[in-house]
Amino acid sequence: MKKVLVAYFSASGVTENLAKNLAQVVNGDLFEMKPVTAYTTADLDWKDANSRSSLEMKDPNSRPAIAQQVSNMAQYDTVFVGFPIWWYVCPRIVQTFLESYDFSGKTVIGFATSGSSGMGKTDDVLKQCCSGETNWKPGKRLNANSDTKTIQEWIDSLHLS
Repeated sequence: MKKVLVAYFSASGVTENLAKNLAQVVNGDLFEMKPVTAYTTADLDWKDANSRSSLEMKDPNSRPAIAQQVSNMAQYDTVFVGFPIWWYVCPRIVQTFLESYDFSGKTVIGFATSGSSGMGKTDDVLKQCCSGETNWKPGKRLNANSDTKTIQEWIDSLHLS
């Protein structure tokens, strides 16, 4: 594998832990998609139709701002994009991230955490956010506690080398 970035959004720390494990397995750099305005517990209350996360997910054009940028995206050949599943897709901030860079010639792979939901139509959403010729690999929902062996088996199945 060439130069790898593991970019992730984590609302509760679950996806962050998985991203760190993945970065170790692939010997990749980490980048956290932190929103300019951090999410509060109330913002993340998916049972409240007026919570920030609910309102963002209802609006397909919502693009929460990210506090920092990847300093040199051009150096990466492979980019893993991680997130929790929200409303059967990725959170809108992930779309902000993908729309902020040119992924032409790069391999992009999504990975997600979820209590019970699968990837749904997430790959389709992610693909639409990238401009240029992007090499897409199917994303995967992993358990928050996926061990190194499970992650390595998934990486091997992608045939990235």
